[in-house]
Amino acid sequence: MGMIRTQSLRITPAILTAIAEIDEFKGAWRALGSLAPERLSALRRVATIESIGSSTRIEGSKLSDQDVQRLLSNLEIKTFETRDEQEVAGYAQVMDVIFASWREIDVTENHIRQLHRDLLRHSTKDERHRGAWKTSANSIAAFDEAGHQIGIVFETASPFDTPARMAELVDWYNAACADGELHPLLLIGIFVVIFLEIHPFQDGNGRLSRVLTTLLLLRAGYAYVPFSSLESVIEQSKEAYYLALRQTQGTIGSEEPNWGPWLTFFLTALQRQMRRLRAKVEREKLMLGSLPEISARLLDLVRDHGRLTIGDAERLTGENRNTLKQHFRGLVSHGHLVLNGAGRGAWYSLQ
Repeated sequence: MGMIRTQSLRITPAILTAIAEIDEFKGAWRALGSLAPERLSALRRVATIESIGSSTRIEGSKLSDQDVQRLLSNLEIKTFETRDEQEVAGYAQVMDVIFASWREIDVTENHIRQLHRDLLRHSTKDERHRGAWKTSANSIAAFDEAGHQIGIVFETASPFDTPARMAELVDWYNAACADGELHPLLLIGIFVVIFLEIHPFQDGNGRLSRVLTTLLLLRAGYAYVPFSSLESVIEQSKEAYYLALRQTQGTIGSEEPNWGPWLTFFLTALQRQMRRLRAKVEREKLMLGSLPEISARLLDLVRDHGRLTIGDAERLTGENRNTLKQHFRGLVSHGHLVLNGAGRGAWYSLQ
């Protein structure tokens, strides 16, 4: 299988435990996923907004989840003023494509380039190179506060080597899936870390790696993935994410690559994504039938934003202010939410 060496892969107890827990949830999802369709689509909507917000912020965007939500409710606009908005619009559209068509999107070089083109379709500065392998070096550099480069963190593949490295990665992944010796989650983790080490495109590699992770998980049967945001888990542990990447990436070209740091991080992140969803679904089950639809949506929003004002709720749900006040009052009196502050500045949080 070319130069991708997995013989040195050590399966630690932590890795085994994470895989077992994730697979158990994957099996149970059929029963758990039997929530009412509108609840499922509400979960997916919230997760998608979180994913887009987090994934673009990891790369330096300044848009909050509320900004993303506003932008997405207005996607008919075809021109986006800022680079951040262009990136969010592209990310949202690619996620839609993945959710709708993952069965048809095989892991091929063409499909990877096509997803890259779609991801950057609104990005004016990336017009020249979207959908094409890089043509100039893009090693990962460190910068000081003033924006001056202070050193190279690590060298990515050269533009000359990139096409061959990507062909090798895609062939290895498809062959390894077919022979079934390694667990699919390990294969996906290894694919992602090598993709990021190659850094095959001039820009957008980080965002595309997270889109590809979702695609590969769906294709491997992890049907619950659209309902909980892996990107927001990664955003909350950004330092650990970069550290694990560097620790493994520095060894990929060696005789015995050290897959452990990255796979441990990756599987722990998947575990947290799954546990968040499990907790949400369990709460849904407890409340199913006992809460009106608007109250359930408000609870979702508070859970996902941490705090919510009446104004936020009005903007995010489109419901009438008095109706919302009534539902908030009910949620407070039943002990689901707490009212903080008073008057205009009042906000609600979880009990």
